[in-house]
Formats: sequence, structure tokens, C-alpha cells
Amino acid sequence: MAHSGSHHPYPRSARVNQILREVISDELMRISDVDDRLGLLTVTGIETSPDVRQAVVFLHSLSDEARVALEEHRAQLQSAVNVQTRLKRTPKLTFLADPAVASGEAVEEILRRQSHVDE
Repeated sequence: MAHSGSHHPYPRSARVNQILREVISDELMRISDVDDRLGLLTVTGIETSPDVRQAVVFLHSLSDEARVALEEHRAQLQSAVNVQTRLKRTPKLTFLADPAVASGEAVEEILRRQSHVDE
């Protein structure tokens, strides 16, 4: 099914978030080859502000060590976004542990505990 050039199946912000997720995930894999503090990071989502000045990168988990490494590599990650996207401006990246993952793991733990009680 072909789409015309001006029609997109989802809003611009969702496209921007998906592009940023791909670029940042790829760049994190490259950086993790030289910085093993970033070896197990998984980007779970991106939330870009409407003016594209800010982007929150949500990660599956985020240790203090990984947080420090991300701060050290922020310029490299933002440069990759700048080079690989055609955005008018490069958003300032902020890194956070994904609250949905944390709450999902908490729910799983509650369910595991409950199943032990029921046995």
C-alpha cells in the first residue's frame, strides 16, 4: 500500500520519536563497543517536546554507572541525531529509566508473590 508524500499514517511527533529511537539505539550499540558501561542499555521509547528542543530517552533500566556514561557521551549521541536526521534543530537529550518498565516489573513481582501465597 503506497502513501502519498504528504499523508503519513501517524503524527509527525511519533515519526520523530521513532527516528530518534533508531538513531540513538544504533549509536548506543556503537559506543558500547568501546564503553562497556552502556552494553546492556535498551531504548524503550522517546518523548520529544512539541518544539523538538528536548527529547527524553527512556531506557529499560539505568544504573548510576550508565547514567554517568550517557552524560559523557551525550554530545556524540546528539551529533549522531544531527547527522542522521533532517530535523531543523537537534533536541537536547535527557536519559531516564522507563517508569512503565519499573511498574511492570513491580506488578510481575506482586503476581509472583501472590502465586506463592496461593500454592
